[in-house]
Amino acid sequence: MCVHVQKAAGLMSKGSRVADIAVSSGGMGQAGLATSRASVVRRFRRGDSLFRVVTLSAALSVLIILCGVLISLVFGAWPALRQFGLGFFIHTTWNPARDDFGALAAIYGTLVTSVLAMLLAVPVSFGIAVFLTELCPWWMRRPIGIAIELLAGIPSIIYGIWGLFVFLPFVQSVLQPWLIDFFAPIPVLNILFAGPPYGIGVLSAAFILAIMVVPFITAVTRDVFETVPSVLKEAAYGIGATRFEVVRRVVIPYTRTGLVGGVMLGLGRALGETMAVTFVIGNAHTISSSLLAPGTTISAVIANEFSEATDPMYVSSLIALGLILFLITFIVLAISRLLLMRIENAEAK
Repeated sequence: MCVHVQKAAGLMSKGSRVADIAVSSGGMGQAGLATSRASVVRRFRRGDSLFRVVTLSAALSVLIILCGVLISLVFGAWPALRQFGLGFFIHTTWNPARDDFGALAAIYGTLVTSVLAMLLAVPVSFGIAVFLTELCPWWMRRPIGIAIELLAGIPSIIYGIWGLFVFLPFVQSVLQPWLIDFFAPIPVLNILFAGPPYGIGVLSAAFILAIMVVPFITAVTRDVFETVPSVLKEAAYGIGATRFEVVRRVVIPYTRTGLVGGVMLGLGRALGETMAVTFVIGNAHTISSSLLAPGTTISAVIANEFSEATDPMYVSSLIALGLILFLITFIVLAISRLLLMRIENAEAK
């Protein structure tokens, strides 16, 4: 009992000393607190200013790099553009021995393979995304999703090697002969699918590109489909809509901005692909009415010939091809951005 009384008395004496110190220093406490608060505010302002400068520099660096790439391409391509003029864009001749260069065959091959790849990849990607978000059992969603992500991570040269040694023999012996026989009696289409079954060609390159861009479009499409509120779909089911009607009338309209973005992402990937296309397209500077014939693309020409180019005009022509590819990609992305802005404005109204 005495021990507890002594401890309590000691605590009371310590508390009184702390209180005395607080009271005695109370007159300067307000001033010290104000000074401390001002220093903290100044430190926060310096940190915010530094953060603003760093983020602004990062944003401006993108524009600086982009402008630098464009200026270097224009500077390197100027000798070829000055010598050939508009003919560089409308001629198919590509003869390094005579310094006679035309980019039309490469431009044609780039656009045709990319468009065909998107025609093949977009329906498949949308189908996979709809299955994963609306129909797939829960225990299958994760394995299929991981498989799609693994496909997106495979290097393009692996797709090219697989296409050359596995896919092209099948195309040459099975797919192309069937296409030739099936479309032979149909006008116009018999021109698109005519000629000997080489295996290599524009259509084969389009198939490889489609396989490569499917994971990218599928991943974006699946993510935007998952953002649709469940209450909207449940309301549609409640009034008797089928799954197809829910996807068509609810899911796609709600996510069309994201869908357009995913498609444009895949198109940008297809336009710039190099190694996989180089393996399977045939690398011929010609324009053929048949999709089964060999062709070439801008990126394939640069990859195949840049290391061998020694003549200044040859190098300048290859850089001019790079400038054309840069402009094509920029135009496609600009069109997609304008389309997204129109969609957003229509939804806002």
